[in-house]
Amino acid sequence: MEIKLDIFETMALATIVFYFGAYIRKRIKVLEKYCIPSAVVGGMIFSIIMLVCKLNGILTISLDTTLQQVFMTAFFTSIGYTASFRLLKQGGVKVIIFLILSTILVITQNILGVSLASAFKLNPLLGLTTGSIPLVGGHGTSGSFGPLLEGMGVKGATTVAFASATFGLVMGSILGGFAAKTLIERNKLKTVKEYRDKTIPVSDFHQDNEAVLSHKKLMNGAAWIFLAMGIGAIITKFMEGLGLTFPSYIGAMLAAAIIKNICDLRKVKLEDKEIETLGGISLSFFLSLALMGLKLWELFDLALPLIIMLIAQTILMFVFGYYIVFRVMGKDYEAAVFVSALSGFGMGSTANAVANMDALTDKYGFAKTPYLVVPIVGCLFIDFINSFVITIFINIFG
Repeated sequence: MEIKLDIFETMALATIVFYFGAYIRKRIKVLEKYCIPSAVVGGMIFSIIMLVCKLNGILTISLDTTLQQVFMTAFFTSIGYTASFRLLKQGGVKVIIFLILSTILVITQNILGVSLASAFKLNPLLGLTTGSIPLVGGHGTSGSFGPLLEGMGVKGATTVAFASATFGLVMGSILGGFAAKTLIERNKLKTVKEYRDKTIPVSDFHQDNEAVLSHKKLMNGAAWIFLAMGIGAIITKFMEGLGLTFPSYIGAMLAAAIIKNICDLRKVKLEDKEIETLGGISLSFFLSLALMGLKLWELFDLALPLIIMLIAQTILMFVFGYYIVFRVMGKDYEAAVFVSALSGFGMGSTANAVANMDALTDKYGFAKTPYLVVPIVGCLFIDFINSFVITIFINIFG
């Protein structure tokens, strides 16, 4: 039996799936521990149920995902509005160094992914779905680049990307603490066994926003998002005319960054919190819709290559953090904290990075510089850079 849902029924189902995921997430503490978003929990459960139904010939559900593209673009537009070069400058030299290291990691993850896919005689572009798309980019970037790659003939790209992103969230949390603790103990680093307030503003789209509701500010925030999306559509058409291949949100993301930095120069205040909140709402619905449409049966033939490729990415992350990041960032206690943070958002999200740092500093003492640098790089700039690096790889190997 097949059920076809219209746009309103699809959004109602996506809402149910999201809140069901939130309910399960609160009941199963390990999901909260590894920062698995509610939309991912609910969407994965739904897609598993649909897999069982399909394999047994019971039921298939066709969704109207018209709004998925809108939510995706709105979310990445909100990310574009965080790309403030004024903040980059305020962060100092270590922000620049850590951003360069993060960029090198992005490039290396994609080189490894493409190389291993080619070794398994798979489409090289499929290797990107075990590289920086799901690992540095997370579920949001997976949901945008996956369909793009499938449109280029890469079967199972979206499913592989989401599976890799979920693996990364868990492994990034485990790896960060292990690598940093080993560095501290083996090198007998001098730690600061003192607690201080670690309250740093971190852009986490899964936390509650308790700000006072203001129609005017929300309206202004929505207006800035739609303005950038409109300008971005023009930029996208221009870049497509040059023969380039990239996800549709890149133009909007670039437009938002330009508007943000012009406003910084002109000292025009944007509704940053409202833009972030609207972006978070968009991300939740986008992920719910994207995960509900997963075709899990496409993983069957890719199971062994996928496992080997993800293990290789885990080894890369450990080696890169342990031998390179630690040395470049100063070979001291704060450098070890940087390693734990990079393992977090290098394989998962900035929320994982902060959670890794919290766990480490609760035991060994507060480290000021990482708590300043990591949110700036992880929340503001690395998503922007990651999208452009992935786009370059797609145009090279596609």
